[in-house]
Amino acid sequence: MSDALLANSIRDIHQGSRGCYGAPRVHAELRLGAGVRVGRKRVARVMRILGLAGIGARHKRRHRPAPAVHDDLVARRFVAERPDQIWCTDITEHPTGTGKVYCCGVLDTFSRRIVGWSIADHMRTDLVVDALQMALWRRLPEAGTIMHSDRGSQGGFNWSSQHPDLGGMRRGYSRLE
Repeated sequence: MSDALLANSIRDIHQGSRGCYGAPRVHAELRLGAGVRVGRKRVARVMRILGLAGIGARHKRRHRPAPAVHDDLVARRFVAERPDQIWCTDITEHPTGTGKVYCCGVLDTFSRRIVGWSIADHMRTDLVVDALQMALWRRLPEAGTIMHSDRGSQGGFNWSSQHPDLGGMRRGYSRLE
């Protein structure tokens, strides 16, 4: 079958799917529905030439970090002069035989001790909230403690709207007041 005839068949199938089908489904429709012997890559090439694409096409995007919501109170200097002056937090992922386990820790930069932690099989807000609650309950810090986070790929952590009553903690780089 020539590319011109194939292009007409592809256009008909694509329009029949209301523009939903991408190359894999158009290829399957040609092979199974119409009995046309054609390769998937050829179908993809012809669709690209015609400017046709399915609605489920996923493209890898490079994410740029969002600008900081708050000022960096630590200024990349992780040295404290007294306990409970600067706390840092992060999440680590540990693969296991049955899935992944996530651990969130809160570190006091003065003593270099973990003052709060939480372990779960998910990376939702509860993981971080539980670790911070443990740190607050164990240490009872005075007003002015700085909480530093790397604002990693987890996203979706909005402290002020989810737990506004825990020591006055704010989002991002913040101070316990």
